[in-house]
Parts: sequence; C-alpha cells; structure tokens
Amino acid sequence: MTNAVGPRAVFGVIVPSTNTVVEHDYWTAGVPGIAYRAGSMYIPNPVMGDDDDFQALLVQIRASIDTAVRDVLTAEPDRMVMGMSAETFWGGVEGNAAFERRLRERTGLPVTTGASSCRAALQELGCRRIAVFSPYQPIADREVGRFFTEAGFDVAAVTGLRCPTAMDIARVPDDRLRDTVASLDGPEVDAIVQVGTNLSFVALADRLERELGKPVIAINAATLWHALREHGIADRIDGAGRLLREH
Repeated sequence: MTNAVGPRAVFGVIVPSTNTVVEHDYWTAGVPGIAYRAGSMYIPNPVMGDDDDFQALLVQIRASIDTAVRDVLTAEPDRMVMGMSAETFWGGVEGNAAFERRLRERTGLPVTTGASSCRAALQELGCRRIAVFSPYQPIADREVGRFFTEAGFDVAAVTGLRCPTAMDIARVPDDRLRDTVASLDGPEVDAIVQVGTNLSFVALADRLERELGKPVIAINAATLWHALREHGIADRIDGAGRLLREH
C-alpha cells in the first residue's frame, strides 16, 4: 500500500542479514516515489568456504525466510522483491517457478526474483550466448548454469569467486571484478551476467557496458528494473546500466 514516502509503490525486499548492498543499490538509483521495506533473514553462521558450507548457508536462509517475509508484510508492501539470489536459481527453471509460487501464496503479492529478472533482462536485450560470474562455490554455480541453460540461453562459462563468507562478498574490490569480466568476455559472448546480490557491481557494470559495447547485467539492477516495469513504472535511470537507462 502506498504511503507518504512511497506514493507510487512500496516494495518489500527480502535480504540476508549479512547483506549491505541491495538496499544501497536500490536507494542510490533514486526512483522518485518508490520506498523499500527490508526484511532480514538471520544468518548466524555466514561461512561459505566450500560446497558443504554453502549448502549449510542455504539451510539458514530457508529456515529464516518466513520470518523475514512476515516482518515485511507488516509494512503493507505492494510487491515482494527477493534481494537474495542463490535460492532463486536453485532447481533450475521449475525450482524458481516453485519458489515464486510459494511466495505469492504466502503473501498474496506479485514477486520479483533474481533468476526471473535476469532471464527477462536477457530476453529484453536480445542476448542468447552469455557468460556468468558469482561470489559462490561450485555447487551454486552449477545451479545458476542449469537455470540459464533451461531458460534457453547458451552458457559459455560460469565463474565463481568463491568468497569465504557471506560478508566477504561485499568486500570484493572493483579490480577483481573487472579482471573477472575481462576473463569471461569474448566476441562470441552477447552479455556478461553477475549474480549474488551482496556483490557491489551496479556502478562498475554501467561503466563496463560502455567500454565493452555489450550488456553487462548486475543482478541488483535487473531486479529493480523487473520490479519497476512489472509494476507499470517506466522511469529511465542513469548510472545503473543500459536496462534501467533504455528499457
């Protein structure tokens, strides 16, 4: 339900308690009349140093998401936005669809997820062959690759930065991100896609798109774009990539 600070829409945003980037990226975009209410999924053990650790992190997310959603609903939002991405890719296209169904049934609201947003963004931009990078471990990268493949894209590569903890995702420097994109790029790649919402990449992706002459999709820009456009809000935004600037 709209209010004084969100006269156009209030978006409920679900984030892990370790995440410091999603809300920053959304507010920095500066969409007038849009407000955000974040609900936090408690992550008591943020270690994600190997595949087993990463699975344990997902267990924590699954155990706490209902409470985060409950808290957000008290603000009476108009839409739910998942400010966490790994879980939305899990199980491929059907896994994502099932996740969205559960959230819609639980909240009675439209739902935006990272996986669906990236798929919609690539379709909007006319991209087919992609390269992807994440802060994840291999077990999660396989799920990311599975989703994009099942969604009809040709996945040239998926590279994981293998961050040791959930907080370390937000500490990855621009130089490493730039080097990662350079290692994935090539004339046969239509677009570079970044997943992992605590990775600060929106501003750098905007610069890299101009340098490379092709789409470089930051997941936080994609989820904001998807939420806005699905909600009938067509504002064009500078500084957050081609999606929000031109589509």
